[in-house]
Amino acid sequence: MPEREMPELLAWIARGLVDDPGAVRVESVEADDALVLRLIVAPDDVGKVIGRQGRVARALRTVVRSAGARSDRRMVLEIEG
Repeated sequence: MPEREMPELLAWIARGLVDDPGAVRVESVEADDALVLRLIVAPDDVGKVIGRQGRVARALRTVVRSAGARSDRRMVLEIEG
């Protein structure tokens, strides 16, 4: 998957998890050696995106990391509320 499509996929997945899908945004930020995808959700929805014991967040990070590996680019996910 091209890295320009990853923010769209991440936003689509997050909108399915939260109560306020209109508040979901994904920002791409270039870091020193990685592309940082910042997932921004409503403050009340942060728990839903993180999940019990961080399982949902871990799964989202796995998707982002594997997409980065396919494009030979390190990608990192940050979740903000």
